[in-house]
Amino acid sequence: MTAITATELAQLQAQGQAFTLLDVRRDGARLRDGTQIAHAQWHNPALWLDWKDQVPRDTPVVVYCAHGHEISQGLTTVLRVMGLNVRYLEGGIAAWQAAGLATEPLR
Repeated sequence: MTAITATELAQLQAQGQAFTLLDVRRDGARLRDGTQIAHAQWHNPALWLDWKDQVPRDTPVVVYCAHGHEISQGLTTVLRVMGLNVRYLEGGIAAWQAAGLATEPLR
């Protein structure tokens, strides 16, 4: 399975590369944290069957959850089987925050 590190994701953002960033944390974890990575679109992981066909196919996709385990890896697998170019954020938003990278308040 393909992962991307927090540093690599930050470089993509800094270079202005086109990609879709999906926050797939459970709602409770997301609300407790109160932040997101800039430009992320939240999708409820429990409802993935409802939104999977709305994920853009013309740009790479990065998904992240709280810690980069079951949720983001599982959804990465499903979306890759559907033919999308998807990677998950290794360590999730926790790794992003531990690296001291910027977040923004939830929208």
